[in-house]
Amino acid sequence: MWKPLFVKGPLQSAAFSYGHELVVRREPVSKLLLVEDNEMNRDMLSRRLQRRGYEVIIAVDGDEGVKIAQSEAPDLILMDMSLPVLDGWEATRRLKAAPKTQSIPILGLTAHAMSGDREKAIEAGCDDYDTKPIEFSRLLEKINALLGKEVTP
Repeated sequence: MWKPLFVKGPLQSAAFSYGHELVVRREPVSKLLLVEDNEMNRDMLSRRLQRRGYEVIIAVDGDEGVKIAQSEAPDLILMDMSLPVLDGWEATRRLKAAPKTQSIPILGLTAHAMSGDREKAIEAGCDDYDTKPIEFSRLLEKINALLGKEVTP
């Protein structure tokens, strides 16, 4: 008889035992696009997300972020709003206007926590918004909420 065993988290697994045989099936890993021009922020955040089991693709400006989102179809985009070449506000507008990328959740990130920035980010098309410096546990909660997953400690 097959007995299902489940493990929750970004790398959710379903293990089935049948006698002495154990079969493990992993849920696909969520692919995140991190659009961030600051090398230190990019490195720190990408490493922490990878340790949590996410696949992280990187873009260093808004234009590159739009192109990578169209070609890679990530599950979620973390978008810095202050970017060179094409800022995060306009990159978000373009992604939400394009049929191929309009349904990808975008979490806007900014160091400028000015009054009205959250509303501006939502108006530009962000599905949620967070401020820098990043509080990682809060960011994980927002990522998992947008992906429809439970948060694991």
